[in-house]
Amino acid sequence: MGATTTGPPHVHGHARAGAEAVAFDEHRAPDPALIADCVHCGFCLPACPTYLLWGEEMDSPRGRILLMDLAARGEVGMDQEVVRHWDACLGCMACVDACPSGVQYNRLIEQVRPQVERRFVRAWRARASRAALFAVLPYPRRMRAVAAGVALTEALGLRRLLQRKPVRRMVPRTLLRLDDMAPSLQLADRKARTPRRLKPRGQPARRVALLTGCVQDAFFAHVNRATARVLAAHGCEVLVPPLQSCCGALEIHSGREQPALRRMRALIAQMEHLRVDHIVVNSAGCGSAMKEYGALLADDPFWAARAARFSAQVRDVMEVLAELDVRLPARLHPVPARVAYHDACHLAHAQGIRSQPRAVLARIPDLELVDLKEADLCCGSAGIYNLVAPRAADDLGARKAGNIAATDAELVTAGNGGCLLQISAALRRSGHPLPALHPVELLDASIRGLPLAQLRAGTPAA
Repeated sequence: MGATTTGPPHVHGHARAGAEAVAFDEHRAPDPALIADCVHCGFCLPACPTYLLWGEEMDSPRGRILLMDLAARGEVGMDQEVVRHWDACLGCMACVDACPSGVQYNRLIEQVRPQVERRFVRAWRARASRAALFAVLPYPRRMRAVAAGVALTEALGLRRLLQRKPVRRMVPRTLLRLDDMAPSLQLADRKARTPRRLKPRGQPARRVALLTGCVQDAFFAHVNRATARVLAAHGCEVLVPPLQSCCGALEIHSGREQPALRRMRALIAQMEHLRVDHIVVNSAGCGSAMKEYGALLADDPFWAARAARFSAQVRDVMEVLAELDVRLPARLHPVPARVAYHDACHLAHAQGIRSQPRAVLARIPDLELVDLKEADLCCGSAGIYNLVAPRAADDLGARKAGNIAATDAELVTAGNGGCLLQISAALRRSGHPLPALHPVELLDASIRGLPLAQLRAGTPAA
């Protein structure tokens, strides 16, 4: 459980012409006033995952802010040594909660990352890897095709072959990493679809639209279906617009500013005419980005007001359920299980949603919810972080898996698909595999009276 000494991932590359002397261009450069808010007190240090791993000052929030200040002053350039410390940040925002001075590190790192993407040329392997990821991840149809491929290879036994050393030596590392992270998928499950509209019994309490997502729709379609059923059981009319575009979260968190903003505008245009009370999200990373649309598009005169209205409608599913009375057609059935709750970073830190999931899960009879040691520490998922910085991600995953195993829990639950994938993989590697479920799956099981054995087996509900 102690800190490792592997150090931050090394970054190969070079500054673009002119960027070495002047690190930042003028487009949304890190705000000097926000940089000046940091008094370098050090309260952020024990909250920062990478500082806990390596103990390096430049891999703490205050160290990264110091680099931003030096870069803005022209004292350091956009070189690989500087970039590697910014790249090593998971963007978990634990430091924002820990800071007594109210430093908005989240805004600063979001301003830095597009600068890095514009003004730093990564080595060709890193460029190729990132290009391949973003050629697939933000596209729901392509992600569904990937998921179908995973299910087919599993049905044919090909995924088992990848565990053999002779085969692994012939397969690209990125593909092996993706296979290690991917959940078990069944071909039969690929045929099920989330209904386009679901009505509650009686007069609807609210009318909501459900974001289905990209990775979420491909690997966690059963969570989307459970979300729709649970919302309907709580008195909501649920709309699931077809052909939804990506929300842009993965790209904006990776510094791909312009593609992300295009996706944000497209999603607003698809959703804004629906006349709903809320736009409900069951993926913490997506929800945190969507709640920031108003700020991210504030300087776009055509979209600013529309983006602000959109963001005001966004709610995490557990926020909505916590606000609603329990208007269920029948009592909640017991789920006699000890369940470890993981606080997804973009739920707890970015959105401030901590009590609502616990309060909603506490409604389930016989369910014992246990908190984790180091609950605020990131699991290492962080968007594409566990794909581009696997060693650091695995170190954090191992730490999280150890804390989960120490609870003697039968199940683990988290409100973000990336966390579920990361934690499941870490638990498998640690020799303590546990079913990892979204909180709405537990509610759905309680409402429908599903047997505990089905949850323990990790079999998704239809």
